[in-house]
Amino acid sequence: MRVPILPSRATYLHLVNPARRNALSLAVLRSLRTQLVGFNTSPSGELRTLPPFKPSLITSFEQEDPQYAWLLDGNVWRKEREGLPNVIVLRSEGPVFSSGHDLTELKSLSHDEVKETFVLCAEVMSLIRRSPALVVGVIQGLATAAGAQLALTTDFPIALASTKFSLPGATIGLPCTSPVTALSRRVNPALAYRMLATARSVRADQLGGAVDVVPDHQAPAEARVAEVVKRLAKGTAGQPAALSKWAFWTQLGITGEGGDGYEDAAAWAGRMMAVHARSEDAKEGIKAFLAKKKPDWKT
Repeated sequence: MRVPILPSRATYLHLVNPARRNALSLAVLRSLRTQLVGFNTSPSGELRTLPPFKPSLITSFEQEDPQYAWLLDGNVWRKEREGLPNVIVLRSEGPVFSSGHDLTELKSLSHDEVKETFVLCAEVMSLIRRSPALVVGVIQGLATAAGAQLALTTDFPIALASTKFSLPGATIGLPCTSPVTALSRRVNPALAYRMLATARSVRADQLGGAVDVVPDHQAPAEARVAEVVKRLAKGTAGQPAALSKWAFWTQLGITGEGGDGYEDAAAWAGRMMAVHARSEDAKEGIKAFLAKKKPDWKT
């Protein structure tokens, strides 16, 4: 399949292993890691990923800590991300998005290679989750085990309504403990546990909004993919989008004391809005809104 041409500031992250149902073999994981590192390594040679999702870091942002200047200052962002994408589109080919780990390969690997496989898998998921370039997942077919984890770790997974997701590990005595980490953060935890315990597949339209669902009669989903990618690449600015991604996952982890954490999260998010408001893209966006014209994004 010939993949569509992407707009500027967007690029593809290729998962290529069609002969093995796009399994996450050691070679595939190494390739994904290399691509992701390349998309987020600055011209100065620094790998720039979002910082840990720790609420306390907002103090460093407020005090304009120089180590986070690339994430807060438009001038530094442009320098550090020159030639790098604002949007990454993950896709594979064939009827299966990814079948997860290659069990045939795992059986033949040395113990050290097995450990490397699982370490690499976790690293790839982390690189996606902490990528300042937003990641769109084109889930064109079945996503199982670590393949489902990969799909639901992307920022914007898109799939047809009937696309199936499953955690089949329980049926072979190897429960999908790692893959369920992504599901339990994107879907109702009770549903995630049922998928883990029973290994039953669930359609994209049963995942409670975790996936951007395209009705089957509109297949393929390429029009929706193009719409989302264009909106992210051209309709939003890169630096604020990266900072808001960090802020979203950080505030979600604020639980508070003696309550559901909403008040603590809301107070923290108010401080975060003040940090956002200092950026040149926020000032440009407000000015353009008031003037009823399109903003000229700086990042």
